[in-house]
Amino acid sequence: MKLSSSIFTFRFLNFNSLFIKSQPSFKISAATKRTMTQFPNFSTKISNSSPANTAEDSQVSPPEPRPQSSPRKPWLIVGLGNPGKKFNGTRHNVGFMMVDAIAEAEGISINTVNFKAQIGKGFIGNVPVMLAKPQTFMNSSGESVGAIVSYYKIPLKQVLVIFDDLDLPFAKLRLLPKGGHGGHNGMRSIIDSFKGSRDFPRLRIGIGRPQGRMDTINFVLRAFNKQEREELEFMFHNGIEAVRILLLEGFDKSATYVNSTKAMEQLG
Repeated sequence: MKLSSSIFTFRFLNFNSLFIKSQPSFKISAATKRTMTQFPNFSTKISNSSPANTAEDSQVSPPEPRPQSSPRKPWLIVGLGNPGKKFNGTRHNVGFMMVDAIAEAEGISINTVNFKAQIGKGFIGNVPVMLAKPQTFMNSSGESVGAIVSYYKIPLKQVLVIFDDLDLPFAKLRLLPKGGHGGHNGMRSIIDSFKGSRDFPRLRIGIGRPQGRMDTINFVLRAFNKQEREELEFMFHNGIEAVRILLLEGFDKSATYVNSTKAMEQLG
């Protein structure tokens, strides 16, 4: 499979910052400014506030509106994790880390807190996107994700959830069009918030299973070591490219890329 040349532009991204990041910088990026000008409804709706009309305003007849096409719905890309510094760089927070990697690669600032989530707005190619990191703690992720989807009326087929998976080998990715929660409490909460619907794509990130007698809870809350962080950098490159292909070329091509061993070998 011929890979996009864009993947080689990520080699110098500062992925080390993903392991120590705690709060967004709250600077307005060029991509965010472009969102505000090209998609005014999409970029301003997040503030959830507007001044009330005065009595004088109500007496003025507004001009007849021009017919407009329906605004393009953004993709919602959600990374799951737990908020707080003590959880930074842990296995259970690898969804957060992937969203941070996407934000850095695409020049999107995660600079808003709303709907119980840290949110960034921008574009991947010409596709409007929202990046979200729920701050509800993992087991209640649906409170945040469900509210965003409901408010913006985002189709579930345009909601990508990224999360850690004990059943996949370490640093391996798998993209699926739908499915159950697989015992993952964050996914369980999201499915509940969607009234039981499982018809939304998800990107699973393998974290492996604990060896010996280590408790699973302690394992998922354990930080990555140096060697594991190096392996994750390679995985982040693949994940960023997979998301680009998904949004710009469709699910089938992205799934073929992610789930193909040839894609991994060609990047080595």
